[in-house]
Amino acid sequence: MALDTIINLNNISIFQKHNLVLSNVSLNIDKGEFVYLLGKTGSGKSSLLKTLYADLELKDGDATVAGFDLKSIKRKEIPFLRRKLGIVFQDFQLLTDRTVNDNLLFVLKATGWKSKTEMQKRIADVLEKVHLTTKNFKMPHELSGGEQQRIAIARALLNDPELILADEPTGNLDPETSEGIINILLEISRSGRAVLIATHDIMMFEKFPSRTIKCENGKLTEAA
Repeated sequence: MALDTIINLNNISIFQKHNLVLSNVSLNIDKGEFVYLLGKTGSGKSSLLKTLYADLELKDGDATVAGFDLKSIKRKEIPFLRRKLGIVFQDFQLLTDRTVNDNLLFVLKATGWKSKTEMQKRIADVLEKVHLTTKNFKMPHELSGGEQQRIAIARALLNDPELILADEPTGNLDPETSEGIINILLEISRSGRAVLIATHDIMMFEKFPSRTIKCENGKLTEAA
């Protein structure tokens, strides 16, 4: 496996409980790659992402993500794997009872940051990356859907991850806002991080073409 390979899957099977969702999955993604995972709702995209961040247990095959072996990973090691990943959800998953700043602060404290100065500097850095430096004292409900998703991306960047996993990040957004989100994710991949976007939004990858993996009929195939 090359040093710059961030995801390496060899003949893995993915199960939801006892149901086989995807079989014989092999996939390599390198640092700095921008990859679409394309498939209809229910095709297994989310299950694949959940396997990558060790929310679903790997039963068959071999898989390493960000240097962690998913087959032998222990429960206590999973938080360390997740620190190397940034995860972006369709429904933002911001804490609604606190400001943007406190949402980001919560993650930093939970992942072991101690210095107030360092934490505020990091928050300012990630808000700048998503072009929302003036929104840190807003409550989530005061932001548009697109702004909430950008905050979710900022949150995913806090611990300087090697890989961003985005699960339908434009699913709740209008086309123009979606373009802004894809542009930010493209910028992130240009900075050397791998970005894997699960989506069924065909217009998006037609507008921003990149490597595309298809998820259909229980298989993963590289699109031509």
